[in-house]
Amino acid sequence: MIQLLFTLIFAEMALIVVFVFKTPLRKLAIMGLDRVKRGRGPIILKTVAMTVFVVMMSSVYSMMKIQKRWIDDGDLNPTDQVLLAKHLLEASLMGFSLFLGLVIDRLHHYIRELRIRRKSMEVAKKQNQAFEDGKLGAAKEIKAMEEEITTLRTKVSELESELKTRTKEANNAEASALALKKQSDGFLLEYDRLLEENQNLRSQLQSLDRKVSHSDSKKVM
Repeated sequence: MIQLLFTLIFAEMALIVVFVFKTPLRKLAIMGLDRVKRGRGPIILKTVAMTVFVVMMSSVYSMMKIQKRWIDDGDLNPTDQVLLAKHLLEASLMGFSLFLGLVIDRLHHYIRELRIRRKSMEVAKKQNQAFEDGKLGAAKEIKAMEEEITTLRTKVSELESELKTRTKEANNAEASALALKKQSDGFLLEYDRLLEENQNLRSQLQSLDRKVSHSDSKKVM
């Protein structure tokens, strides 16, 4: 019994040392405990722990009985002394093994929680990095859009200026066309007047020619 308890305690201490230092063995030990705690593993472990606790309380009770007999009799025989030492050692070893088992359970729990937190932190960092990258990309895209908007505004201003210039030129051309039309109308009126005067002059010349011809014919007769 005592040798078994010593073996159990040394095994628990070795497992605690494995948990404390980050080595490949720690990963294997964690995986082993994960498998042990699945299914009926926790029930079996609790049953073993309760059995050890009951045996420890039995040893404590036996020690109390021996101490009571010692108080009543005032002296202990060698057998009671050996039994007292044996029960004390067994109770101490069982209590220490239960304590180490509790420490192992808590270490395993905290290491798992730490690994989960680290994975969560890594995922959060990746999401944050992706968000920052997306934010940076969005900022670049917004900057490019702002530059494009500025370029478009400049082009619109240039087009508006060109439109004003073309409108002014069109107005000037329209005014020139109206002036030319008026001048052309004046020229047509002047042409009609001159044509009419020319016809009048021709009529007068023809009448004069007829008169001269008529006078000459009279002289000949």
